[in-house]
Amino acid sequence: MTIKQFWIDPYLSRHLTCVASVADSDVTLRSTIFFAFSGGQESDQGTIAGYPVLRAQAEGTAIVHTLPEGHGLAAGQTVEVEIDWTRRYRLMRLHFAAELVLELFYRALPGVGKIGAHIAQDKARIDFAWPESISPRLAGIASAANAIVQADLVITSAFEDMANERRYWQIDGFARVPCGGTHVRRTGEVGAIRLKRNNIGRGKERVEILVDS
Repeated sequence: MTIKQFWIDPYLSRHLTCVASVADSDVTLRSTIFFAFSGGQESDQGTIAGYPVLRAQAEGTAIVHTLPEGHGLAAGQTVEVEIDWTRRYRLMRLHFAAELVLELFYRALPGVGKIGAHIAQDKARIDFAWPESISPRLAGIASAANAIVQADLVITSAFEDMANERRYWQIDGFARVPCGGTHVRRTGEVGAIRLKRNNIGRGKERVEILVDS
């Protein structure tokens, strides 16, 4: 099992750890700050011992980091891990903006189904199964989301089931939602949220979510 330091402190951009195993280009660490693609949130980018991480992938409870061939790392070696903090912080903000918008859509449109999501550095998106345009709902959803952002509320992220690595986020008085992503500590960090509708096919609606730089 890899200790997920990004859950313990998602604000870390550097981390000292040791190599747990090496299999050619694939390296596991005792602990890592690299978030591996999950729940639509893109993986972090960065380096291990100065070598670029080409891919970070979750395999069971481990995270496998793929490095360039000939990296020379060995099990037991102490290494420094560094991630692109600017990218991580954008992903954290957009991830929570998407979570907030999704929860508000569930409340505004009973029966709506999420069929996809993606959180990148420039924007996030959520795809819904819904028979008509959601454009008339966007202004109200954006207003409700921005009211929560402006209230600068505390966001709690914790384990619901530590053994199975199931986590949640919670805003007291608003919602408690299962989620294993990385989150900011307060809603005010998200910044102003803007929403845009994109029709991706019959019976499918896409909402694009943007935040200020």
